[in-house]
Amino acid sequence: MPIYEFKCGEGHLAERHLPMSSEQREIECPDCGQMARRIISAPSVRRTDSKIASAVEATQKSAHEPAVVNSLPASGNRRATPVSRNPQHAKLPKP
Repeated sequence: MPIYEFKCGEGHLAERHLPMSSEQREIECPDCGQMARRIISAPSVRRTDSKIASAVEATQKSAHEPAVVNSLPASGNRRATPVSRNPQHAKLPKP
């Protein structure tokens, strides 16, 4: 939702999150109580790193469309953990 700025006759500024479809042009000033009119201000536009943007997009998508897992992932080309048969290794501390 975009942030809209409002300014009253006393010069106080207030911000509100409103949907883009909102036609609300005036609000009550939180500082003085007068009616504040919506003003036109510069949008906050910035370039985001593509990796960060794709991570944010994937996170937002997964919130609404979580992936469903039907089976365990394939073990693939995993090697077994090597085991030493050396008796001196048996004396070493275990992690």
